Amino acid sequence: MIEAFAREGAMTSRTEPVVREAAAADIAAICQFGEDHVRRHYEPLIGAEAAEGQVRSWWNESHVGTAVAQGLVVVAEADGELVGVAQRGRSGAEHVVYKLYVHPQHRGRGLGPQLLDALTRQLPADTDRLYIEHFVANARAGSFYEREGFAVERVEPSPTGDPGLGVVWRVRQLRPVEPTSEGM
Repeated sequence: MIEAFAREGAMTSRTEPVVREAAAADIAAICQFGEDHVRRHYEPLIGAEAAEGQVRSWWNESHVGTAVAQGLVVVAEADGELVGVAQRGRSGAEHVVYKLYVHPQHRGRGLGPQLLDALTRQLPADTDRLYIEHFVANARAGSFYEREGFAVERVEPSPTGDPGLGVVWRVRQLRPVEPTSEGM
């Protein structure tokens, strides 16, 4: 159980973060992490209203609790504080990473790839590819996902017409693509 909440400016980790599957006892800390960091991250990118919508829709106890109960969330903690969260799910038949957040003071230390690896290890053995999505305006995330081997597959425009709220869908092949008879 994570006993403390990691807040901006209060992070002095004495130990290396540990990545593990989230448990029911982590739900409140995960929701608090969203409150503390997600809105602040998104406001300059997509505006205050859309950032608030992200927190309200995806970082509430009901949504997080359901995902944790289904074994879809991993967390990183250091010294009893939550320093990263990642969540996967499905879009039709495809496996998708829907959340990947690292505390600002822990970025650039390899924790993002560790969270991705933990989610990937949870996938069924025959999974060919993993998708990830992010807002067009989140160029930092796009660069990170590119470095992690996720190529842009498509960009869905936002129903609001705001180009920054468009959703970039990226995919990473997990197993080599076998040639088809058409390619021979």
